[in-house]
Amino acid sequence: MSQSNLFQILVVEDDAPVRNLITTTLKTHGYRYLVAENGESALMQAASFAPDAILLDLGLPDLDGIEVIHRIRGWSEVPIIIISARSEDSDKIEALDAGADDYLTKPFSVEELLARLRVAQRRQARQNETQQSPFYENGPLQIDYAAGRVQMCGEEIHLTSTEYKLLCLLAQNTDKVLTHRFILQKVWGSSWENDVGTLRVFMATLRKKLEKPIGAPRLIQTYIGIGYRMMRV
Repeated sequence: MSQSNLFQILVVEDDAPVRNLITTTLKTHGYRYLVAENGESALMQAASFAPDAILLDLGLPDLDGIEVIHRIRGWSEVPIIIISARSEDSDKIEALDAGADDYLTKPFSVEELLARLRVAQRRQARQNETQQSPFYENGPLQIDYAAGRVQMCGEEIHLTSTEYKLLCLLAQNTDKVLTHRFILQKVWGSSWENDVGTLRVFMATLRKKLEKPIGAPRLIQTYIGIGYRMMRV
Protein backbone atom coordinates (compact mmCIF):
# COMPACT_ATOMS: atom_id res chain seq x y z
CA MET A 1 0.00 0.00 0.00
CA SER A 2 1.39 3.42 -0.97
CA GLN A 3 1.83 6.26 1.49
CA SER A 4 -0.99 8.19 -0.21
CA ASN A 5 -3.44 5.34 0.51
CA LEU A 6 -2.72 5.77 4.22
CA PHE A 7 -3.24 9.54 4.12
CA GLN A 8 -6.82 10.81 4.53
CA ILE A 9 -7.64 14.37 3.51
CA LEU A 10 -10.63 16.51 4.43
CA VAL A 11 -11.63 18.75 1.51
CA VAL A 12 -13.55 21.84 2.67
CA GLU A 13 -14.86 23.64 -0.42
CA ASP A 14 -18.33 24.96 -1.29
CA ASP A 15 -17.62 25.57 -5.00
CA ALA A 16 -18.65 22.36 -6.79
CA PRO A 17 -16.30 22.58 -9.82
CA VAL A 18 -13.26 23.29 -7.62
CA ARG A 19 -14.31 20.59 -5.17
CA ASN A 20 -14.68 18.06 -7.99
CA LEU A 21 -11.26 18.97 -9.40
CA ILE A 22 -9.64 18.44 -6.02
CA THR A 23 -11.39 15.17 -5.20
CA THR A 24 -10.76 13.77 -8.70
CA THR A 25 -7.08 14.62 -8.32
CA LEU A 26 -6.92 12.96 -4.91
CA LYS A 27 -8.73 9.85 -6.13
CA THR A 28 -6.47 9.57 -9.19
CA HIS A 29 -3.37 9.67 -7.00
CA GLY A 30 -4.62 7.17 -4.45
CA TYR A 31 -5.57 9.48 -1.58
CA ARG A 32 -8.55 8.83 0.67
CA TYR A 33 -10.72 11.86 1.25
CA LEU A 34 -13.74 13.32 3.02
CA VAL A 35 -15.80 16.27 1.79
CA ALA A 36 -17.38 19.20 3.64
CA GLU A 37 -19.24 22.03 1.91
CA ASN A 38 -19.32 24.44 4.87
CA GLY A 39 -17.47 25.30 8.05
CA GLU A 40 -19.73 23.54 10.56
CA SER A 41 -19.58 20.30 8.58
CA ALA A 42 -15.80 20.65 8.36
CA LEU A 43 -15.49 21.00 12.13
CA MET A 44 -17.72 18.00 12.73
CA GLN A 45 -15.82 15.78 10.29
CA ALA A 46 -12.43 16.94 11.54
CA ALA A 47 -13.43 15.97 15.08
CA SER A 48 -15.10 12.70 14.08
CA PHE A 49 -12.59 11.28 11.57
CA ALA A 50 -9.26 12.94 12.54
CA PRO A 51 -8.01 13.43 8.95
CA ASP A 52 -4.28 13.58 8.23
CA ALA A 53 -4.58 16.93 6.42
CA ILE A 54 -7.23 19.53 5.62
CA LEU A 55 -7.60 21.46 2.35
CA LEU A 56 -9.59 24.52 3.37
CA ASP A 57 -11.29 27.28 1.37
CA LEU A 58 -11.59 30.57 3.26
CA GLY A 59 -14.83 31.80 1.65
CA LEU A 60 -17.36 29.36 3.12
CA PRO A 61 -21.13 30.04 3.23
CA ASP A 62 -21.53 29.82 7.03
CA LEU A 63 -18.16 30.42 8.73
CA ASP A 64 -15.11 32.26 7.52
CA GLY A 65 -12.18 29.90 7.01
CA ILE A 66 -10.11 31.84 9.56
CA GLU A 67 -12.67 30.95 12.23
CA VAL A 68 -12.49 27.30 11.18
CA ILE A 69 -8.69 27.37 11.57
CA HIS A 70 -8.92 28.95 15.04
CA ARG A 71 -11.43 26.37 16.23
CA ILE A 72 -9.51 23.38 14.89
CA ARG A 73 -6.28 24.68 16.39
CA GLY A 74 -8.00 24.65 19.77
CA TRP A 75 -7.59 20.87 19.84
CA SER A 76 -5.58 19.65 16.81
CA GLU A 77 -2.27 20.29 15.01
CA VAL A 78 -3.45 18.59 11.79
CA PRO A 79 -1.78 20.18 8.72
CA ILE A 80 -4.12 22.79 7.18
CA ILE A 81 -3.49 23.92 3.60
CA ILE A 82 -5.51 26.93 2.49
CA ILE A 83 -6.86 26.94 -1.08
CA SER A 84 -8.35 30.38 -1.67
CA ALA A 85 -8.99 33.06 -4.25
CA ARG A 86 -7.81 35.64 -1.70
CA SER A 87 -4.35 36.52 -2.96
CA GLU A 88 -3.31 39.55 -0.90
CA ASP A 89 -0.34 39.13 1.44
CA SER A 90 -2.55 40.32 4.30
CA ASP A 91 -4.94 37.40 3.70
CA LYS A 92 -2.07 34.91 3.64
CA ILE A 93 -0.56 36.36 6.81
CA GLU A 94 -3.91 36.26 8.62
CA ALA A 95 -4.42 32.58 7.71
CA LEU A 96 -0.87 31.57 8.61
CA ASP A 97 -1.02 33.49 11.88
CA ALA A 98 -4.29 31.72 12.70
CA GLY A 99 -2.49 28.38 12.39
CA ALA A 100 -2.60 27.34 8.73
CA ASP A 101 0.47 25.48 7.49
CA ASP A 102 0.47 26.49 3.84
CA TYR A 103 -1.41 28.69 1.37
CA LEU A 104 -2.33 27.91 -2.24
CA THR A 105 -3.96 30.63 -4.36
CA LYS A 106 -6.71 29.90 -6.90
CA PRO A 107 -6.37 29.16 -9.74
CA PHE A 108 -3.81 26.49 -8.85
CA SER A 109 -2.13 23.67 -10.74
CA VAL A 110 -2.76 20.05 -9.84
CA GLU A 111 1.00 19.48 -9.66
CA GLU A 112 1.40 22.25 -7.09
CA LEU A 113 -1.45 20.88 -4.98
CA LEU A 114 0.12 17.42 -4.96
CA ALA A 115 3.51 18.92 -4.07
CA ARG A 116 2.00 20.76 -1.08
CA LEU A 117 0.37 17.52 0.07
CA ARG A 118 3.69 15.68 -0.15
CA VAL A 119 5.24 18.39 2.04
CA ALA A 120 2.43 17.90 4.57
CA GLN A 121 3.02 14.14 4.54
CA ARG A 122 6.75 14.51 5.11
CA ARG A 123 6.20 17.01 7.91
CA GLN A 124 3.67 14.78 9.63
CA ALA A 125 5.88 11.71 9.29
CA ARG A 126 8.79 13.51 10.97
CA GLN A 127 6.84 15.52 13.53
CA ASN A 128 6.67 12.88 16.26
CA GLU A 129 10.28 11.88 15.69
CA THR A 130 11.42 15.50 15.94
CA GLN A 131 9.43 16.14 19.11
CA GLN A 132 10.60 12.94 20.83
CA SER A 133 14.25 12.95 19.78
CA PRO A 134 16.95 15.14 21.37
CA PHE A 135 18.52 15.37 17.90
CA TYR A 136 17.44 17.04 14.65
CA GLU A 137 18.90 16.23 11.25
CA ASN A 138 18.13 17.85 7.92
CA GLY A 139 20.69 16.95 5.26
CA PRO A 140 24.03 18.31 6.52
CA LEU A 141 22.39 20.27 9.37
CA GLN A 142 22.46 18.63 12.80
CA ILE A 143 21.13 20.05 16.05
CA ASP A 144 21.83 18.44 19.41
CA TYR A 145 19.08 20.00 21.55
CA ALA A 146 20.41 18.54 24.80
CA ALA A 147 23.89 19.99 24.28
CA GLY A 148 22.76 23.12 22.42
CA ARG A 149 25.22 22.25 19.64
CA VAL A 150 24.76 22.92 15.90
CA GLN A 151 26.77 21.36 13.07
CA MET A 152 26.64 22.00 9.34
CA CYS A 153 28.55 19.71 6.96
CA GLY A 154 30.35 18.29 10.00
CA GLU A 155 31.56 21.73 11.09
CA GLU A 156 30.38 23.15 14.41
CA ILE A 157 28.48 26.44 14.03
CA HIS A 158 28.65 28.95 16.88
CA LEU A 159 25.36 30.81 17.28
CA THR A 160 24.17 33.51 19.65
CA SER A 161 21.30 32.65 21.98
CA THR A 162 18.78 34.41 19.72
CA GLU A 163 20.13 32.81 16.55
CA TYR A 164 19.89 29.39 18.21
CA LYS A 165 16.27 30.04 19.25
CA LEU A 166 15.41 31.07 15.70
CA LEU A 167 17.06 27.99 14.24
CA CYS A 168 15.30 25.63 16.66
CA LEU A 169 11.92 27.24 15.98
CA LEU A 170 12.38 26.84 12.23
CA ALA A 171 13.67 23.27 12.62
CA GLN A 172 10.74 22.24 14.81
CA ASN A 173 8.40 23.55 12.10
CA THR A 174 10.28 22.21 9.06
CA ASP A 175 8.41 22.73 5.77
CA LYS A 176 5.96 25.13 7.45
CA VAL A 177 5.81 28.84 6.63
CA LEU A 178 6.22 30.87 9.83
CA THR A 179 5.04 34.48 9.73
CA HIS A 180 7.07 37.37 11.08
CA ARG A 181 4.50 37.85 13.84
CA PHE A 182 4.62 34.18 14.89
CA ILE A 183 8.43 34.16 15.05
CA LEU A 184 8.61 37.44 16.97
CA GLN A 185 6.07 36.20 19.49
CA LYS A 186 7.85 32.89 20.03
CA VAL A 187 11.42 34.23 20.20
CA TRP A 188 11.03 37.74 21.61
CA GLY A 189 7.63 37.53 23.25
CA SER A 190 6.29 40.44 21.22
CA SER A 191 4.88 40.97 17.75
CA TRP A 192 5.39 44.68 17.11
CA GLU A 193 5.65 45.56 13.43
CA ASN A 194 8.78 47.63 14.17
CA ASP A 195 10.57 44.46 15.31
CA VAL A 196 10.47 42.89 11.84
CA GLY A 197 13.63 44.79 10.90
CA THR A 198 15.42 43.27 13.88
CA LEU A 199 14.21 39.81 12.89
CA ARG A 200 15.58 40.29 9.36
CA VAL A 201 19.00 41.21 10.74
CA PHE A 202 19.15 38.09 12.92
CA MET A 203 17.95 35.88 10.06
CA ALA A 204 20.63 37.31 7.78
CA THR A 205 23.40 36.53 10.28
CA LEU A 206 21.97 33.06 10.95
CA ARG A 207 21.88 32.30 7.22
CA LYS A 208 25.43 33.56 6.76
CA LYS A 209 26.71 31.23 9.47
CA LEU A 210 24.77 28.22 8.19
CA GLU A 211 25.91 28.73 4.60
CA LYS A 212 29.58 29.37 5.43
CA PRO A 213 30.81 25.72 5.36
CA ILE A 214 31.79 24.53 1.88
CA GLY A 215 28.93 22.67 0.23
CA ALA A 216 26.30 23.94 2.68
CA PRO A 217 22.85 24.17 1.03
CA ARG A 218 20.44 27.08 1.41
CA LEU A 219 17.95 25.82 4.00
CA ILE A 220 15.96 28.92 4.98
CA GLN A 221 13.50 30.22 2.40
CA THR A 222 12.18 33.79 2.56
CA TYR A 223 8.54 34.63 1.84
CA ILE A 224 8.74 38.35 1.13
CA GLY A 225 6.37 40.31 3.35
CA ILE A 226 5.22 37.14 5.12
CA GLY A 227 7.96 35.18 6.88
CA TYR A 228 10.37 32.24 6.60
CA ARG A 229 10.44 28.46 6.12
CA MET A 230 13.01 25.77 6.90
CA MET A 231 13.16 23.57 3.81
CA ARG A 232 13.64 19.83 4.03
CA VAL A 233 16.65 18.67 1.97
